Amino acid sequence: MLKINVKTDCGHSPKRMFLRDFNIAFGKGDANFIIAHVTDDIVWELIGERIIEGKDSFSKAINEMKEKEVAEITIENVVTHGKEGAVNGIMKMNDGKQYAFADFYEFKNTTGIIIKSMTSYVIEI
Repeated sequence: MLKINVKTDCGHSPKRMFLRDFNIAFGKGDANFIIAHVTDDIVWELIGERIIEGKDSFSKAINEMKEKEVAEITIENVVTHGKEGAVNGIMKMNDGKQYAFADFYEFKNTTGIIIKSMTSYVIEI
């Protein structure tokens, strides 16, 4: 069972609540929710690892990642402004490993919640 900790108040900001839910979906392995909220030409840069371009490649990567079971996710901060957003926190895996993450998002436009690009920094701690 995934334990979820959210240390930031997303209040009345729909984009902040969406990014919180988007990151929780990663922890739950909810590939359908994640894939439904990106553009067809999504670009996801995993710093120091690889760049994933296009929804098909993104879907494949998300489905591979959902095999890794997350025991606990802690969301420290969620920030949004206009077309941009960021989330950072810690993921604890079922195998005992822990990762600090910071994800930066660019939305398709200022009003929607469809993600055009993501940049992820992940560090084992």
